[in-house]
Amino acid sequence: MSPALVLAAAVLANDPVPKDDDVVAGGWGAFFVVALIVATVILLLSFLKQMRKAKEAKEAGVYGDPPVEDIDPPVEDVDPSDDPGER
Repeated sequence: MSPALVLAAAVLANDPVPKDDDVVAGGWGAFFVVALIVATVILLLSFLKQMRKAKEAKEAGVYGDPPVEDIDPPVEDVDPSDDPGER
Protein backbone atom coordinates (compact mmCIF):
# COMPACT_ATOMS: atom_id res chain seq x y z
CA MET A 1 0.00 0.00 0.00
CA SER A 2 1.00 3.56 -0.53
CA PRO A 3 2.34 5.49 2.49
CA ALA A 4 -0.17 8.32 1.91
CA LEU A 5 -3.07 5.86 2.10
CA VAL A 6 -1.72 4.31 5.29
CA LEU A 7 -1.25 7.76 6.84
CA ALA A 8 -4.80 8.81 5.87
CA ALA A 9 -6.25 5.62 7.35
CA ALA A 10 -4.29 6.14 10.58
CA VAL A 11 -5.47 9.74 10.92
CA LEU A 12 -9.11 8.79 10.28
CA ALA A 13 -8.90 5.86 12.73
CA ASN A 14 -7.61 8.11 15.53
CA ASP A 15 -10.10 10.94 14.87
CA PRO A 16 -12.82 10.66 17.54
CA VAL A 17 -16.40 11.64 16.77
CA PRO A 18 -17.19 14.92 18.57
CA LYS A 19 -20.13 15.22 20.93
CA ASP A 20 -23.25 17.05 19.77
CA ASP A 21 -22.50 19.93 22.16
CA ASP A 22 -18.99 20.39 20.70
CA VAL A 23 -20.15 21.12 17.13
CA VAL A 24 -21.75 24.56 16.87
CA ALA A 25 -21.73 27.32 14.27
CA GLY A 26 -20.84 29.91 16.89
CA GLY A 27 -20.35 33.58 16.32
CA TRP A 28 -18.93 33.23 12.81
CA GLY A 29 -21.97 31.27 11.66
CA ALA A 30 -24.35 33.89 13.06
CA PHE A 31 -22.28 36.66 11.46
CA PHE A 32 -22.45 35.08 8.01
CA VAL A 33 -26.19 34.41 8.27
CA VAL A 34 -26.86 38.04 9.21
CA ALA A 35 -24.48 39.27 6.49
CA LEU A 36 -26.31 37.17 3.87
CA ILE A 37 -29.68 38.55 5.00
CA VAL A 38 -28.40 42.14 4.86
CA ALA A 39 -26.88 41.57 1.40
CA THR A 40 -30.16 40.08 0.14
CA VAL A 41 -32.16 43.06 1.40
CA ILE A 42 -29.72 45.52 -0.20
CA LEU A 43 -29.89 43.68 -3.53
CA LEU A 44 -33.70 43.57 -3.38
CA LEU A 45 -33.95 47.31 -2.70
CA SER A 46 -31.52 48.05 -5.53
CA PHE A 47 -33.53 45.84 -7.89
CA LEU A 48 -36.78 47.60 -6.99
CA LYS A 49 -35.14 51.01 -7.54
CA GLN A 50 -33.89 49.97 -10.98
CA MET A 51 -37.30 48.57 -11.94
CA ARG A 52 -38.96 51.83 -10.87
CA LYS A 53 -36.49 53.85 -12.98
CA ALA A 54 -37.02 51.57 -16.00
CA LYS A 55 -40.81 51.90 -15.71
CA GLU A 56 -40.59 55.71 -15.53
CA ALA A 57 -38.25 55.76 -18.54
CA LYS A 58 -40.61 53.54 -20.54
CA GLU A 59 -43.57 55.74 -19.70
CA ALA A 60 -41.56 58.79 -20.80
CA GLY A 61 -40.84 57.14 -24.16
CA VAL A 62 -37.09 56.68 -23.68
CA TYR A 63 -37.07 53.15 -25.16
CA GLY A 64 -38.84 54.12 -28.40
CA ASP A 65 -42.34 53.49 -27.09
CA PRO A 66 -44.86 56.27 -27.38
CA PRO A 67 -45.08 58.30 -24.17
CA VAL A 68 -47.88 57.17 -21.90
CA GLU A 69 -50.24 59.96 -20.90
CA ASP A 70 -52.87 58.06 -18.91
CA ILE A 71 -52.62 54.34 -18.31
CA ASP A 72 -56.11 53.85 -16.89
CA PRO A 73 -59.05 54.74 -19.15
CA PRO A 74 -61.79 56.83 -17.55
CA VAL A 75 -64.42 54.79 -15.78
CA GLU A 76 -68.00 55.46 -16.84
CA ASP A 77 -70.75 55.54 -14.27
CA VAL A 78 -72.96 52.51 -14.89
CA ASP A 79 -76.40 52.18 -13.37
CA PRO A 80 -76.82 48.58 -12.10
CA SER A 81 -80.54 48.70 -12.99
CA ASP A 82 -79.63 49.02 -16.69
CA ASP A 83 -78.14 45.51 -16.85
CA PRO A 84 -79.17 44.08 -20.27
CA GLY A 85 -78.94 40.50 -18.98
CA GLU A 86 -81.96 40.92 -16.69
CA ARG A 87 -84.48 41.94 -19.38
